[in-house]
Amino acid sequence: MLQETSPSPIRAFIDGLPKAELHLHIEGTLEPEMIFALAQRNGVKLPYASIEALREAYAFTNLQSFLDLYYAGAAVLITEQDFHDMTAAYLRRAAADKVRHVEIMFDPQTHTERGVAVATVFAGIASAMREARAHDGMSGYLILSFLRHLSEEDAFATLEAALPLREQYADLWLAVGLDSSEVGNPPEKFARIYARCKELGFHLTAHAGEEGPPPYVTGALDTLRVERIDHGIRAEQDPKLLKRLARQRTPLTVCPLSNLKLKTIEKMEDHNLARLLRQGLAVTVNSDDPAYFGGYVNDNYEAVAKALGIDEADCLALARNSITGSFLDTAAQARLLVEIEDYALSRGH
Repeated sequence: MLQETSPSPIRAFIDGLPKAELHLHIEGTLEPEMIFALAQRNGVKLPYASIEALREAYAFTNLQSFLDLYYAGAAVLITEQDFHDMTAAYLRRAAADKVRHVEIMFDPQTHTERGVAVATVFAGIASAMREARAHDGMSGYLILSFLRHLSEEDAFATLEAALPLREQYADLWLAVGLDSSEVGNPPEKFARIYARCKELGFHLTAHAGEEGPPPYVTGALDTLRVERIDHGIRAEQDPKLLKRLARQRTPLTVCPLSNLKLKTIEKMEDHNLARLLRQGLAVTVNSDDPAYFGGYVNDNYEAVAKALGIDEADCLALARNSITGSFLDTAAQARLLVEIEDYALSRGH
């Protein structure tokens, strides 16, 4: 009989550590099993013969090769129930990972271009988030993300379609973001839509410095006026920018397994997360698109712990950064920080 192996000491510590996840694309949580189940439910024909064949396709060469498969997988999402089931599955997994707060990115344009109403997308995701809040006490917000490979006009159309829903989802939708193909789509392309969203009182974040150069990070800060940077790892190539990010304590939502899977780094030992953390940057650890990149948030913590010498004290710092880097108000942040301190004390820190 096979014996179950117990987790390593650092993994056991990570598994019990209260934390937030700030960089999570809900469409990227679709496991192959759920993709096939939803395809069957909705009569969608997939270009893969089996779950195993689909999983084997998860060998990406860069961001674009991933996005091609990502958008194909999202085609199975049609009804409110589909969006609810996808979100509920992720939230159950996150709760098991001791995620106490999550800020979920979603891409309406991926669905509206297929004829799915934006109201359907909101309703399904929101109902699962409200259930998780009632059942597990997990708080969460929604980040409506614009697709940067599309036009700014398309982003405006998406915003205008969603705004009538704002009051109905005021407890959840309080931020906008920018994702999809970075190279060739600089932040300045979306200056007007971000100015409009700032006028409307939304929190602002954007992907920058994943595959794009340091000026994309600077552009996100200065032109889009974002409060945090999603990814941001290439900022290290500009020492002046790095000092600015450290001085301003701009949160960076780093996704180590994503960086590895998309060939941003060759091996995890090459990742700069530990260097950034030790230079005083407000680094956080997140899973990005966990179904595609081989791990949820605790797997990402464990990967950098093993490869980069991230220890328990570092994990505590990363968890604290995930709370202070969130869009929660000061009182809610304080409550979660107390949970982290109580856990630290219980583990001898």
